[in-house]
Amino acid sequence: MLKINDNLSIPIEEIEWQAIRSQGAGGQNVNKVSSAVHLRFDVNASSLPEHIRQKLLQIKDKRLTKDGVIVIKAQQHRRQDQNHADALQRLAELIREGVHVPIKRRPTRPTRNSVSRRLDNKTKHSRLKASRGKIDHD
Repeated sequence: MLKINDNLSIPIEEIEWQAIRSQGAGGQNVNKVSSAVHLRFDVNASSLPEHIRQKLLQIKDKRLTKDGVIVIKAQQHRRQDQNHADALQRLAELIREGVHVPIKRRPTRPTRNSVSRRLDNKTKHSRLKASRGKIDHD
């Protein structure tokens, strides 16, 4: 089970894995060993609750395909098991972001003291600018 938070987890059987060769530098090893991992998680076919599925499908993320499949490519580490763990962690973070409900901001008014400070600063600044004008010697 992949634990997302205290009351949400995903069975590992719902996650598809594919070992692939990683890109980039690495010499002979990168050409011989399939150390990178492709993780595929089908949101529509998952055992997640319906409201969470809908939230996940509405995420604007390049890792989510039009078919509702989350694809994560992990190739940061040299070992396949480390890339496997990294891909699982990134999937859990993505689902946490999708499930998270932001706290609605309550608009507040500025305090009387802060308003008076702001107006005083404006007055001082305007006096300073006015004093930079031309001096009349009449």
